Amino acid sequence: MNSTTEVPVPLPAPASLPAAVSLPEPLRIAVIVGSNREGRFGPVVAEWLLGRIRDRADLAVDVVDTADVHLPTALSHSPSAEVTAELGKVTPHLAAADAFVVLTPEYNHSFPASLKTLIDWHFHEWRAKPVAFVSYGGLSGGLRAVEQLRQVFAELHAVTVRDTVSFHNAGASFDDKGRHKDPSAPDAAAKAMLDQLAWWALALREAKSVRPYGG
Repeated sequence: MNSTTEVPVPLPAPASLPAAVSLPEPLRIAVIVGSNREGRFGPVVAEWLLGRIRDRADLAVDVVDTADVHLPTALSHSPSAEVTAELGKVTPHLAAADAFVVLTPEYNHSFPASLKTLIDWHFHEWRAKPVAFVSYGGLSGGLRAVEQLRQVFAELHAVTVRDTVSFHNAGASFDDKGRHKDPSAPDAAAKAMLDQLAWWALALREAKSVRPYGG
């Protein structure tokens, strides 16, 4: 009986391990405080919102407060030195943002003139970026202001996320130290809203890195 010698079949070389995947840098979220009215309640809601954002490692927050900038309602393609200086306080913050959270009350079934003025002085800064809304007011909770803002931002080529956070009878919802009296529901709503905002912000940032938005 003939004997045969088995020749070992060489095994394929092990595949090289993939390079370590680095996490994307935190998404830059600009929170826009829309009211500049005397005695406004906005800062209370803003501090609550900032606490929710700062709890997340994937988000880096910046604040644009309409009370800190004085833009005229008369728009100009050649703004004066004074207006240019005011724009310098806010335009770089909007341009650097990956996404926005607009905090608005409801005045006469709409949103504040200070917010509309800030929006109208800018165009490219909003394009192909997502916008979320936190609103407050009486029985309506500011939702009518939000619905109007969705139309405004659609015209500016921004993407508004579906979920919002709305505070009805906001003044009675927070204690004298600015803490929400029953935070479970608004905290859950904020998480859902911020999750959606982060998804869109990352998706649009990655898309624009491959192909500039040309809408």
